Amino acid sequence: MASIRREMQVAASAAHIWDAVRDVGEIHRRLVPGFVTDCRLEGDARIVTFGNGIVAREVIVDVDDATRRIAWSASGGRLTHHNASLQVYPEDAAHSRLVWVADLLPNAMAEPIAAMIDAGMQAMKRTLETTP
Repeated sequence: MASIRREMQVAASAAHIWDAVRDVGEIHRRLVPGFVTDCRLEGDARIVTFGNGIVAREVIVDVDDATRRIAWSASGGRLTHHNASLQVYPEDAAHSRLVWVADLLPNAMAEPIAAMIDAGMQAMKRTLETTP
């Protein structure tokens, strides 16, 4: 199973970041605009349209306010397994660290998924550092 882990520092408070992350149906507006162009809730899942045209159904597994962690899973297309999490860690009053972890199959999908995660992280940083 391929495992991808990405970390980055963001010049924003953990509370500000978590407020956007935990708003699972508004990620296309509040967290990763452009990277995600549309998002709608459907029961316990969100239907996400990415900027590259890919549409995915992501089941929201957990939104944990105490640890500022969200977990989700997706399947379909060329993926037979995908689970991921995003967690926000405060560093000081004005800086936080985000950690995105994804585990997936088949292993051959690791490179394209890692590229999508990298693009998502860039969109997050840009958005979170420029919104009040």
